[in-house]
Amino acid sequence: MGRIAATLEIARSSWRVLKADKELMVLPVLSGIASVLIAATFLLPLLRTTDGELDGAGYAVLFVMYLVLAYVTIFFNAALVGAAHERLSGGDPTVGSALRVAALRAGKILPWAAVSATVSIILRTLEERGGAIGRIAAGLAGMAWSVVTFLVLPIIVIEGASVGDAIRGSGRLFKRTWGENIAARVGFGLLGFVAVLPAVVLLVFAGSSGLWPLVVVAVLWVVAVTIVIATLSGIFQTALYHYATAGSVPGGYYRDAVFAGAFAPRDGGSWGGV
Repeated sequence: MGRIAATLEIARSSWRVLKADKELMVLPVLSGIASVLIAATFLLPLLRTTDGELDGAGYAVLFVMYLVLAYVTIFFNAALVGAAHERLSGGDPTVGSALRVAALRAGKILPWAAVSATVSIILRTLEERGGAIGRIAAGLAGMAWSVVTFLVLPIIVIEGASVGDAIRGSGRLFKRTWGENIAARVGFGLLGFVAVLPAVVLLVFAGSSGLWPLVVVAVLWVVAVTIVIATLSGIFQTALYHYATAGSVPGGYYRDAVFAGAFAPRDGGSWGGV
């Protein structure tokens, strides 16, 4: 099975997990709402007092905002990973049980949020001050960081590992699946792109016909696609962790043969634990 076909099969398997627990889509919604409220809480007073010119105190406030936003996003992603792990392990997760798993790892999530916020600020500074070359470098560095640390959160949530151990563990697993990891993540991105095309058609039609209520429909469609893709990505992240550490994905939703073809170790070695 080719990598594209394997990616589609994995996406369908993730969809089957999601259909068993549709309420998990509430988690990205809560994350988005909380993020908007937090950003408004920090940015509106900051803009009123600085007129767009930031001093040292302003940058300190921005760092705190990045940290809080990172923590909130990671907290709800941890809840999603915990719920997916429960479903794959034979349980029946709820939004409440998912949030309890995230709360259990709240202390270990905080250092990871601090690392993520720091990296985000460094990349943004490079992008803003480095010109065209800086933007390219920041984009490549951000992509590399994202794929290398892709399994950090499942390691923290499922194993209770420290941030340092989780980063090292994710790096070791990345060395075995780097090409396939990127291919699958790009595949989910392409699925999202295809899924939002109807919204683009609606926007074009609304602009040419003057039926502006269609704009609302298009926006809601994009939001729905974003929520579904975010949930599927969290489920896939958890499934990949299981296969990378145990050689199989429990629960019967995924065929191990598909993972064996799409995520085979490049060095010919056997799968090992984190």
